[in-house]
Amino acid sequence: MTPRTNLALTRISKSATKPMEIAIEHAVIAGWTGRDVAKMEEHIQELEKLGVTRPAATPLFYRVGSARLTLADAIEASGGQSSGEVEFVLVQNDDGLHVGVGSDHTDREVETYGVTVSKQMCDKPLSGEIWPYAEVAGHWDKLMLRSWAVKDGARRLYQEGSVAAMRAPEDLIARYSDGGTALASATLMFGGTLPAIGGVAPADRFEFELEDPVLGRRLSHAYDIVVLPIAG
Repeated sequence: MTPRTNLALTRISKSATKPMEIAIEHAVIAGWTGRDVAKMEEHIQELEKLGVTRPAATPLFYRVGSARLTLADAIEASGGQSSGEVEFVLVQNDDGLHVGVGSDHTDREVETYGVTVSKQMCDKPLSGEIWPYAEVAGHWDKLMLRSWAVKDGARRLYQEGSVAAMRAPEDLIARYSDGGTALASATLMFGGTLPAIGGVAPADRFEFELEDPVLGRRLSHAYDIVVLPIAG
């Protein structure tokens, strides 16, 4: 039996707001998804500075346990070397494809010797609200991602840019599903991230959003990072 995680989400459409409980069985982190080769190389290089081996191919799809998905406003992480990164999120259930926003929080120390393991090490915070993908598909590239890092009480812009920096949802879906046009039901996929302004760095709190300037709305979430001691 495949483990599943039930997420209590709110589906916000142009006509109605509806609470939904969506069961996720397959959680996927799409990495190295940049459309702009130069920008993607920038992100690869910033991670190489931290000791992360450059990917064998792009994009890559990492699987993590669905239990790592969370709507909580705080997560626990071992040691102080983890950090968040804002990403658009695709959520597929029997009602269709939806888009949300989340943070692929990652252990940067573990990432230096095992990217897949580093993804599994940390919880993946999500906004509790989603939009029908059909409502944003026509102006997808106008959507904006932003994140802020709060460290020692100081809040700074950490990431900002259009989702156009990453491969489009249809492209990611086709690559992940061997040419298919839809994700399997009960699948959640993170779509890739933007370079960090000033470089990757840990924080005490991470805030993020996905803005739709065309329809005048946004999805957002924030969470504190509670550092657990490493005994040895």
